[in-house]
Order: sequence, then structure tokens, then C-alpha cells
Amino acid sequence: MTAESTTAPPTERLPRTAVRTLAAVIVGGAAAILDSTIVTIALDQLSADLHSTPATIQWVVTAYLLALAAAIPLSGWAQSTFGGKRSWMATLTIFVVFSAACAFAWNDTSLIAFRALQGFGAGMIFPLMQTLAVQAIGSTSKKLMATTVAAISVPLALGPVIGPVLGGILLNSAGWRWLFLINVPLVAVGLVMAWRMIAPDTPRRTETARIDVIGLALLIPALVGIVLGLSNVASAGGFTHADVVVPLACGIVLAAAFIIWALRRGHDAAVDISLVKLRSLAASSGALFTAGATLYAGMFLLPLYWQQVRGDSVLTAALVLVPQGIGALLARIVAGKLAARFGARSLTIGAFLITAVATVPFAFAGPGTSGWWLGGALFVRGLGVGAVIMAPMMVAYSDVAHDEMPHATMLTRITQQIGASLGVAIVAVVLQTSAAADVVGGFQISFWWLIGITVVALVPALAFRRESLDQQGSATKG
Repeated sequence: MTAESTTAPPTERLPRTAVRTLAAVIVGGAAAILDSTIVTIALDQLSADLHSTPATIQWVVTAYLLALAAAIPLSGWAQSTFGGKRSWMATLTIFVVFSAACAFAWNDTSLIAFRALQGFGAGMIFPLMQTLAVQAIGSTSKKLMATTVAAISVPLALGPVIGPVLGGILLNSAGWRWLFLINVPLVAVGLVMAWRMIAPDTPRRTETARIDVIGLALLIPALVGIVLGLSNVASAGGFTHADVVVPLACGIVLAAAFIIWALRRGHDAAVDISLVKLRSLAASSGALFTAGATLYAGMFLLPLYWQQVRGDSVLTAALVLVPQGIGALLARIVAGKLAARFGARSLTIGAFLITAVATVPFAFAGPGTSGWWLGGALFVRGLGVGAVIMAPMMVAYSDVAHDEMPHATMLTRITQQIGASLGVAIVAVVLQTSAAADVVGGFQISFWWLIGITVVALVPALAFRRESLDQQGSATKG
């Protein structure tokens, strides 16, 4: 076998159908990605306008996250039962209908209810977006996989940066109801593009009797319990309060029961966990779990530092994080090529280390620390953050059959969501405990914890194969 035959041709490009599908799902999913971060900035205003309390209005975020987690296992069932295109358009419709409903909420109870239903739609959008994009490639080429993952990662990278900035602008100029109404035109365009550009597909399942009702009845409350318990950690002041222990324990028990049930049911389980026997998927799921903890713990701490230590407004705190977003976007552009050349193992470990090192300046920062210095650190941190989930997402599908990709997506999304909740819970407790007497010192300690989480987070990446993605593809073809 010659060297030329073992490598992808330099002119290899995405199929036209894949390009059209990518464009449709990116535009359609952009609103949901922005929405996941755009509302947090408005909680104080919502509390005042709806005559609510901080504890109650916080459920606008919590209910969204719980519904988002609960919906993930249903995405695979929906795609296999109704087909990818119809499921995608249906979930976009659910999301936009209840986005509009949120805009016309008349009190905190109605807003929380509509927000939960909106989160349900978003929870199915994220895995369907990922699965449809990967399935559209129609090739096992690692280069095409890298291109696809890079494309769908761009809005995921920019969402946490653009969301708070856009939220601040809309809140100051048009009012909080436009935080939800902005989704209507975006999703309308996404629906038209999906109707015209995503190829129709045939559902894999025609027998509703095959729906894993028991599995869903175990897994959905398991995820809700785990996420709810971790979400309550900050308000409860630790991991030992009943508000944390009870839902967390129930969630873990139900998750264990689901694992036992799913192993017995095999490929017909709500989520086929037998796929974790694939080294690539198991390692990717572990890396995405720890990446979720790292990324979301940082998203929690950084804006609070600018507000509570430096006294900046919410909008200013969002704007100063723009360098991190720029770094993340640049990383998305080059990470695919780096993964193809040096391998998922090297790229992921390097990305975690860059993220950890670039966080160190914040562990020494105080009210008077140079904003330019911290801005430079944020840019470098963005380079690491932007690359840290790229390789795991590419590798996750390396050995997965086309029809099993929805299950692989659900596994990676579930692990990342739980990891994110855990990471935020840890740093929130550390900050609450250590900042009681000294705010600056409390944030410095919390950033050291974030650095520690980031270093530990690279451990699952050690399970990736050492060779480059090009070499893996060559070995597969050979």
C-alpha cells in the first residue's frame, strides 16, 4: 500500500448535502445556544418586574436546566421514531412557541412554566443538531469529521460570549421580554432552511411497542434528580443539606437502575450504554464530562469576579469576556487540523493545560489588577477552552455505526451536562465559603480550585489513542 493510498486526498470536501444540513442546523440551533446564557443577566430585572423573590426567580434558570437534561434521552427516540428532519423541525417549533410564551408571561409562575417547556425543546435541539450534522457526512474520513465538528462548535463557542452581551443590550434598550422574542425570527429562518435544505429520512422504528418506556421512566427522573441536587448546592451552602442529598441520592439510585435495565435491554434501551465498550466513545464521554466541569465552572466564576471584585456592571462583565470568545473562535478554526495531525490525545491534553495556565493570573488578581493583563490571559484561555471539546467530539463517533450515532450523542451530551453541573456546584460552594470574610481572597481560592479541576479534567484524555486522526483513518482503511 502506497503512502498516497493511505491518506485522504487534499481536495476532499464535505458533500453538498452535508453542507446544506450543517447550515440549516447551525442557524436553527443558534437561538437555543444563545438562550442558554442570555437570560441569566436579567434575573434581577425579572424579579422586580414580576414582583418575585430572588429564590423564586432563580427557577427561571433552574427549570430550564432541568427540562434540558430531561429531554436529552428523548432525542434519540424521536429521531428513530419520526426521522431526523421531522424531529428537528418539531423541536424548533416547541422551542420558539414557548419562547414567545415566555415573552408574554404575566407572573413568575407562568414564566417558570413556559421556561421549562422552552428548555425541553432546547434539550432536544442540542443532541439532534450534533447527530444530524455528523450523520450527514456519509463518510468515515477523520478530516471531514474534524470539519463538521469545527463547524457546529462555532456557535457553541460564541454563545456563552455573545449571549450575555446581547442580553445586556436588549435588557437596557428594549426590556426583558425581547430576550425571548429575539428567538422568533431566528428560529423562523432556521425552520425555513430546515424544510428546504435537510434531506428527509426514514424513521428506523415503526413499532411504537419498542419504545423503552421503563428506561425513560428511570433515566429522565435520574437526570433531573442529579442536576437538581447539584443546582441546589450553592443555595444550600454545601453538599450535605437535604435539598442536595435527597434529589442527588434518588437520581444516582435511578441512574444505577437504568444502567442495569439498559444492559439487559441492549440496543433497544432508551440510551444504548453498551456502546461504552468502544474505547473511543468511553474516553470521549469521560473527557466531555470533565470538560463540562471545567468550562461551566469558569463561566460561573469569571463574570462574578468582574462584578463583585472590580465593581463592574453586568454588561461590562460580559464585554470584558469577549477576548476569551475571540480566542475560542480562533481555536475552533485550527483545532481540527491540529487534531488530524497530532491526535486527539495531544490536542485535548494541551488544551486543558493551556486553560489551566491561563487561569492562574486570576488566582492572584485583585481589584486593581491590570485589565489588559487579564484580557490577554482570557484570550489565551479562550484558545484552550475553544479546543478542549473538539477532539473528544471528533473521536466519539470513530467506531460508531450510522444508526447508533444518536445513542452516542446522547451519552456524550448527558455526561457533559452532569459534568457542567458538578463543576459549577464545586466552585460555587468554595466561593460561598471562602468569600464570606474576604471577597478577594475567596475568589482567588475559587480560581485555584478551578485550576485544579482543569488539571484533573485532562486525565480521561490519556485514554485516547496516541496516533493522529489521519493515522487512525489509515489504519481503519488498511
